[in-house]
Amino acid sequence: VCLFSMAANVLEEDSMEQDIESPVAIHQPKLPKQAREDLPKNISKECAKRKIQRYVRKDGKCNVHHGNVRETYRYLTDIFTTLVDLKWRFNLLIFVMVYTVTWLFFGMIWWLIAYMRGDMDHIGDSTWTPCVSNLNGFVSAFLFSIETETTIGYGYRVITDKCPEGIILLLVQSVLGSIVNAFMVGCMFVKISQPKKRAETLVFSTNAVISMRDGKLCLMFRVGDLRNSHIVEASIRAKLIKSKQTKEGEFIPLNQTDINVGYYTGDDRLFLVSPLIISHEINQQSPFWEISKAQLPKEELEIVVILEGMVEATGMTCQARSSYITSEILWGYRFTPVLTLEDGFYEVDYNSFHETYETNTPVYSAKELAEMASRAELPLTWSVSSKLDQHAELETEEEEKNQEDQNERNGDVANLENESKV
Repeated sequence: VCLFSMAANVLEEDSMEQDIESPVAIHQPKLPKQAREDLPKNISKECAKRKIQRYVRKDGKCNVHHGNVRETYRYLTDIFTTLVDLKWRFNLLIFVMVYTVTWLFFGMIWWLIAYMRGDMDHIGDSTWTPCVSNLNGFVSAFLFSIETETTIGYGYRVITDKCPEGIILLLVQSVLGSIVNAFMVGCMFVKISQPKKRAETLVFSTNAVISMRDGKLCLMFRVGDLRNSHIVEASIRAKLIKSKQTKEGEFIPLNQTDINVGYYTGDDRLFLVSPLIISHEINQQSPFWEISKAQLPKEELEIVVILEGMVEATGMTCQARSSYITSEILWGYRFTPVLTLEDGFYEVDYNSFHETYETNTPVYSAKELAEMASRAELPLTWSVSSKLDQHAELETEEEEKNQEDQNERNGDVANLENESKV
């Protein structure tokens, strides 16, 4: 499309030069995918800016779908985790279905035992000892199965001691019922106590900023906790998601690179009582070392930030995630302060949590700033060294000259002495 538009511009310029009044109508056919990929890189970048697809959404959910998974049996081998990961509506449906199916299954067996023993033919016969007293149909067998599995307690229907097969079935249903209760109640408990909702109260700033801090160019974003109960052992990590091509020509999509946010200094371990600004110093080890303000919008990258810690109330591990694409990274801005000192306490104003203000920041990359600083220092160093060398050379020349004068004077004195002796 870009090539056709360029061709249209050329033809329009030619028509203007030839004073042709009729406009040139050029149709822009839809190019196939391969043709679009084969366009020159400089033209494709200048003509159309591709939309960056997020790897992690702002709410922390990963934007990845697994397709063509053939080994689905692996989900059944870890059935507990599979049930916990299901949505609530499916989890509740399975919870109800498991209990209902087991009650119906064992109720059917109780009814078959009574039917095969002939208990149905001797209903109301006081001389006949049935397997289960007062069991006169499938409904009563189903109710007896519920009472047995849930240990509600027998009242009107009760098993007798003249039915060995019923006693064995009673033992089997009691054991299996306990297993089903433990499994399903465990799933529901883990599902309820999952700390995913706790991550909803961990907030990240809408934008990340790049500005100077302590004379160094830094990438910063802000995190905060809305609850009074704190996150214990909180730590922060950051990843740069960007496709790359190796020197051998291998293309690595969505390559992950660590962004140092204080790992070596311990600044990545947070005491998250009030909102904190997380800073990444852009140095030679940083992936942003050669990125300037003008180059930043052209980069197709994403910064994924991960906040981890233990929930103080439950002791379970909680993780909150967010991401920033290039359009959400503001160059030359800082975060507005949100912490103020009141009468006896500190107050956090979350209305200003996402607000930023503009500040004076160089538009050059950190590498260019370092080179300019080194060039500003080198002439001074060279001048001092050159002056020292010149001073040393002058001292050497003066010493040699003095030595020569001394030798000449010694020679003259020696000649006078010889003449006097003669």
